[in-house]
Amino acid sequence: MSILNEKSELFIEKYLNNPSPTGYESEGQKIWMDYIRPYVDDIFTDIYGTAVAVVNPGKPLKVVIEGHSDEISWYVNYITDDGLIYVIRNGGSDHQIAPSKRVHIHTANGIVEGVFGWPAIHTRNRDKEEAAKIDNLFIDIGCETKAEVEAKGVHVGCVITYPDAFTVLNENKYVCRAIDNRMGGVMIAEVARLLKENQVELPYSLYIVNAVQEEVGLRGAEMITNTIKPDIAIVTDVCHDTTTPMINKKIEGDVKIGRGPVITYAPAVQNRLRDLIVNAAQEKEIPFQRLASSRVTGTDTDAFAYSNGGVVSALISLPLRYMHTTVEMVHKHDVENVVKLIFESLQRIESKEQFSYFK
Repeated sequence: MSILNEKSELFIEKYLNNPSPTGYESEGQKIWMDYIRPYVDDIFTDIYGTAVAVVNPGKPLKVVIEGHSDEISWYVNYITDDGLIYVIRNGGSDHQIAPSKRVHIHTANGIVEGVFGWPAIHTRNRDKEEAAKIDNLFIDIGCETKAEVEAKGVHVGCVITYPDAFTVLNENKYVCRAIDNRMGGVMIAEVARLLKENQVELPYSLYIVNAVQEEVGLRGAEMITNTIKPDIAIVTDVCHDTTTPMINKKIEGDVKIGRGPVITYAPAVQNRLRDLIVNAAQEKEIPFQRLASSRVTGTDTDAFAYSNGGVVSALISLPLRYMHTTVEMVHKHDVENVVKLIFESLQRIESKEQFSYFK
């Protein structure tokens, strides 16, 4: 039986299609809060836009499940006298995919459409073709002068996103930009729905956190963990499917979409919480994969784990193809199994003390 229902699918499409670049996540957060509101007891936000839904507030033990809501983007950095626009990154935007992409420039007057221009193949130096890089990427919005660009409301600091929209391939592959990690927001919201629909009584307060600004250094998680001061945190993010060409499994591990959630082994991951998650997967016959990280996980797990004197933290990842492109791809069954795994894991948490290494 599918966990995702028709309402879930409509939410996924609406939420993924909405632009929520780092630092400008509020419109996406409104969509997320509207969806999750029927399943929770309270909702609050912080000053930078992280949204938190609370189930069973006021209990001594505080548990977080978390994803992040922002997507990579660009900033307008320089406008030439000829009306061309040069950019800098906002997060880990990939310069190699930019040439010939359509863009939306967000201004106070609304969206201004443009394209990343690129010299035609006929005009390039065939002996030594120049690769796309930050200092030669430019956007053309059809203007001939800087004044014409500025008259449209475009100025240095305007944020730029790709308009590429949600689609489904072969019935079960979700494809869109910003699946990293707005699908995380979808999954934690679906956990809230399952808890409500199944009338699950938790012995603690559950904080469902949709954090901002992960793509520029885990900043939203860093702020909100100091606000909530949780005891335990289960974070969900994406990780790389390593089965596509040009990826070295000896370096990146062996992970594939469709084979289930990915449970991470890393210094920031508290071993007993991770074991609880593994046991939940095995007992409920939820397929899962394992991944090792080195010094850091590179996710909001790091921000939670090392805050407030140490928070019991673990990471459950959604395998994804083509990260930080406009065609990020995940498997529907993996999305459902991440939801199921978090749902089952939450019901096994009784106290912080159960995770002590020295019991």
